[in-house]
Amino acid sequence: MTRLNELKPGEPGSIFTSDLSVNEFLLVRQAGFRPLGMVLGTSIYHVGMQLGRWGKNQELDTLSQAMYHARELAMTRMEAEADVLGADGIVAVRLRVELKEWGSDIAEFIAIGTAVKSETGGNWRNDRDQPFTSDLSGQDFWTLLQTGYMPLGMVMGTCVYHVAHRSFGNVLSNLGRNTELPQFTQALYEARELAMERMQKEAEALHAEGIVGVELSQHNHTWGGHTTEFFAIGTAVRPIRDDHTIPQPQLVLGLDD
Repeated sequence: MTRLNELKPGEPGSIFTSDLSVNEFLLVRQAGFRPLGMVLGTSIYHVGMQLGRWGKNQELDTLSQAMYHARELAMTRMEAEADVLGADGIVAVRLRVELKEWGSDIAEFIAIGTAVKSETGGNWRNDRDQPFTSDLSGQDFWTLLQTGYMPLGMVMGTCVYHVAHRSFGNVLSNLGRNTELPQFTQALYEARELAMERMQKEAEALHAEGIVGVELSQHNHTWGGHTTEFFAIGTAVRPIRDDHTIPQPQLVLGLDD
């Protein structure tokens, strides 16, 4: 709270902090937003255990809930810091997981970004009266606003899935053959679909028109080769005006060797 109070505009000695690059910083300013300061949220979380059947494809609900809740705690705390600064939103958000040496089932979930405030006024908060969050770069954020859209919030979906082991007979029957392994294909397809569907549900709750910058990643963490997390994340957006004029691209010649 002491650090955040010193970042508030108008306070003696206030100085903004930002993890934006120089180009990103200048484009965010040109878009009409002033950086207030870096905001962060963290949660050190103990992820419990759940066993899956050796030969069955199945979601591990307990682990899915743990991975989602830990990230949500970090995001919520980051948004709370932005609220203290009176920010309209948070740009260039990074959300990552770091395993700790305190135990194989303990990880830190971190959310960090730059809180910004509109210099032209207007209501930039989402339908939940929270500062918008976006993982778009400063350049993409500028382009999004120029074309008549605004970010509402980062939306995410996760699914921790146990991929069934192959039976000994199945391994032998496919030995030396080129053939699809339908059990594996179906498992990975279903797990990705669950993560994507949950991300889309969050966007619907924000009354978004769509999601941009979607990333779909896969992490095994410490569970072994047959248990993996599929994580989908992106920025939900909606139009702020009817016309969506795309700026004319400009030719840029690089002077590097």
